[in-house]
Amino acid sequence: MTAFKAYDIRGKLDTEITPKFAYTLGRAYADVFQPQTIAVGADVRLSSNSLKTALIHGLNDGGVDVLDLGLAGTEEVYFAALALQVEGGIEITASHNPLDYNGMKLVGKQARPIGKDTGLTQLEAYMQNGDFLLPSRQGECQKYDIVPQYIAHLMGYLKTKLKPLKIVTNPGHGAAGHIVDALEAAFMAHNLPIELIKIQHHPDGHFPMGIPNPMLVENRVATREAVLEHHADFGVAWDGDFDRCFFFDERGQFIEGYYMVGLLAQAFLQQAPQQKIVHDPRLIWNTLDIIEQHQGIAVASQSGHAYIKQVMRQENAIYGGEMSAHHYFRDFGYCDSGMIPWLLMMNLLSTQQLPLSALTQTMQQRFPCSGEINFTVKDSQSTILALKQHFADQVLELDDTDGLGFDFGAWRFNIRASNTEPLLRLNIETRTEQQPQPIEYYIQLLTDLINLHG
Repeated sequence: MTAFKAYDIRGKLDTEITPKFAYTLGRAYADVFQPQTIAVGADVRLSSNSLKTALIHGLNDGGVDVLDLGLAGTEEVYFAALALQVEGGIEITASHNPLDYNGMKLVGKQARPIGKDTGLTQLEAYMQNGDFLLPSRQGECQKYDIVPQYIAHLMGYLKTKLKPLKIVTNPGHGAAGHIVDALEAAFMAHNLPIELIKIQHHPDGHFPMGIPNPMLVENRVATREAVLEHHADFGVAWDGDFDRCFFFDERGQFIEGYYMVGLLAQAFLQQAPQQKIVHDPRLIWNTLDIIEQHQGIAVASQSGHAYIKQVMRQENAIYGGEMSAHHYFRDFGYCDSGMIPWLLMMNLLSTQQLPLSALTQTMQQRFPCSGEINFTVKDSQSTILALKQHFADQVLELDDTDGLGFDFGAWRFNIRASNTEPLLRLNIETRTEQQPQPIEYYIQLLTDLINLHG
């Protein structure tokens, strides 16, 4: 079953992901994990509701009660698994994948991720076997509105007196709009001086502006223009299931998720020094520099939410971040959230008395990066091996935490096969103080080599 990935399930509709697949997954989840009750939500994709219905039928037929959260982001399912003390949760979503895809993100008790090494492989084998247990009872399904409890939790992250702020919000017609509305109502109820400029706000599974994926340069234009038009303090945009958020400064400039990891790590360590910060291995120098400056402890983890969360729990880390714009919080059950970061940004801008551009400017100047560049190649592993051989007599250090990281002292790059798409992902960074070539030089160098060997 090729839809089973390293830390979730994703595949093409009608061939890999079907209502029958969703039903069978529900039966398998019931037998493998034997929960009494789980929470289920779905994003706005046109196929998500029918898949959710089939999944719930499978769970119910397996004897599991279901709390149907309706239209929900992935983190609402996480929160339900935490706050309601149910035994797990499943979100129907393909996040930022194309329109003809869908999938599922699964968690167990206390929102612990179910990945390849923690249950997905077992589920896949069980589904292929198809020999399901006969339950002692038929499960039931009831609608459940998690939003009021979730909003109360989110408001707890606003811990300072806020200055007046104007913020552009862009869900990209994905699932985030209803939470933005609920937060706006809470801001008004608490007399907070926050003005929201909402664009591409209403859920629309046709995605008229394209799949919600601010990693794509063409998808950033609307947020940038709205920030400039309304003279906003910053803009924030989300992917389809809003477990990732992306920031734009007051000048409308997109801020790479890498620098947001550094900024949030700094904010946490200023309040609580010597805490552990988990980071992914793709871009690291700025994050390591900030953690060292603020007496923190850096912990590297393989990329992907299931891996990061496992390390977060093992290390009891206060915060974890990926350059792909996933941000993880100990106070949120070590889970990732696309809502918590922009609330923390309100705190930062209110206490620092500096614009967002100034908060990240030094980081960007000292450690320029390429942003993630994706390549379609015939064989990812053979391409990575060819790069290893090419740089064998130049590289100072190799890191195989995730893919392969090449450190040359003044510059480094990480190359890895995607866990969710048939792509090879490249990230490059430099140290300005060591006077390397401009970042564009290394982008062209690696692009030429990958095209040659891919």
